[in-house]
Amino acid sequence: MSSDQPPSTEVTLPAHGPGSPGSWPRRIAALFLDWLAANLIAFVVTGGGEVWDASSGLVWVPLICWYVQVVVTTVLAGGSLGQLLVGLRVAHLGGRRINLLIAAVRTLMIALIIPPLVFTRDGRGLHDLASNTVVVNAA
Repeated sequence: MSSDQPPSTEVTLPAHGPGSPGSWPRRIAALFLDWLAANLIAFVVTGGGEVWDASSGLVWVPLICWYVQVVVTTVLAGGSLGQLLVGLRVAHLGGRRINLLIAAVRTLMIALIIPPLVFTRDGRGLHDLASNTVVVNAA
């Protein structure tokens, strides 16, 4: 029997506790912590405050540090540094580990800003839909 409706992008997750969708305040806090860490790393890598000086040509260093930090920690630990600090993790809906390609594409889409702002009822943004992932509570 065929249906005229497209397949659902909704997933079945517990309503509360481990594995339930991460809340928006915690996700925003995680992003803030990741960005803070990236700016600190950029400051250390460049040797000073010129990283925030538009004329220095180093203004992209914090974004690059953010991207690398998020990709590496997601692959190695299952979530970005900020996500881990606020009790969130990235889960693959296929049950497998997040590999380098998935983390790299997912994070690149987050950097584009629009994909995370377009999301389903269960909080999965376009970046999660494209990578078959979801941000969930770790505990």
